[in-house]
Amino acid sequence: MAFLSPGQPVRRGLCWVAGLYGLVTGVSRWCYRQRWLLTTRLPCPVISVGNLTVGGTGKTPFVIFLAQRLLAKGWRVAILSRGYKRTGHAPQVLVSDGVHILADPLDSGDEPFLMAQRCPQAVVAVGADRVALGRWVLERHPIDCMILDDGFQHRALHRDVDLVLLDATDAAGLDAMVPAGRLREPLTELDRASAVVITRADVRHEVDAIRSRLSRTHCPPNDAIEVVFRPEFFIAIVSGSSQAIEWGKGKKAWLVSGIGNGSSFHRSVESVGVEIVGETMFDDHHRYDHHEIEDVRAKMKRSGSDIVLTTEKDGGKLTPLLEANDPWWMLRLETYVVQGGDRLTRLIDESLSRRCDTPETHE
Repeated sequence: MAFLSPGQPVRRGLCWVAGLYGLVTGVSRWCYRQRWLLTTRLPCPVISVGNLTVGGTGKTPFVIFLAQRLLAKGWRVAILSRGYKRTGHAPQVLVSDGVHILADPLDSGDEPFLMAQRCPQAVVAVGADRVALGRWVLERHPIDCMILDDGFQHRALHRDVDLVLLDATDAAGLDAMVPAGRLREPLTELDRASAVVITRADVRHEVDAIRSRLSRTHCPPNDAIEVVFRPEFFIAIVSGSSQAIEWGKGKKAWLVSGIGNGSSFHRSVESVGVEIVGETMFDDHHRYDHHEIEDVRAKMKRSGSDIVLTTEKDGGKLTPLLEANDPWWMLRLETYVVQGGDRLTRLIDESLSRRCDTPETHE
């Protein structure tokens, strides 16, 4: 059964299934509260970036933002990710050693590969068991802190800062558990979070809709941090050359994406003045093939498009499928904190100063 797309209303007929799902997932949470399941504390600070809903909240650009910020302060950073839909079966894969990228998007997963590209000084590793993965990385690399990608539900690994992202364009997704809505856990579980981060906080009434839902929990809505993702420039997929945002104004583009919130990409492209003549959307983490590339080429030609435009996450997977003369471009987004920046800085800085060189323990 397919999940709802971001922004879609609750499927009332499936609320009974959602209730069963909530009971099943609640058992694990109860076991952690009773300490029947243990949490491992690694000997370095861990910052988790997670979701309460199923995908599409902007975790990847936010993880990149945090890693770049920590690296700029001189910290040695590792990013731990599950590597969702990667093709390899090794329990741990080193995507980047902080100097070289060592795996491709198929072996690592599209999001970890993008993180390695955007944060070349960070160690990036993937594995389903994040406790084992963290130990594996620490045995091989001197690390000051770790960022746990998509970690809110991965409670086996202790985190010193627990950041939960809520998408401002998907307030309806917070109204029910999957499959009736998009919640992986009830809103009340935000009590576990160090802070809530509202992403895509460009439109005030959308942000207010999220804050209204937060008011139903013990999480103070006024404490939420707000973040936006702004287009910075265009990158040619094949050559790697770049163009300023102004270059795209008035250009006709066929959009291609396989991400969790395709409508957000559409909105970002519109915001920089690109004329969208058509769009091909795939499921999140889509694996492209030559037939699909030929299909997009044909649609681009028929539509009179100047370029094909996609996301950076998709671009890494498309590179080996394109020809030298293909006018396929990626739109790079940068993350900006527009509210709560001081609180975010304080949370992270205090956790790093408090937790360095603490021995591994179990809770």
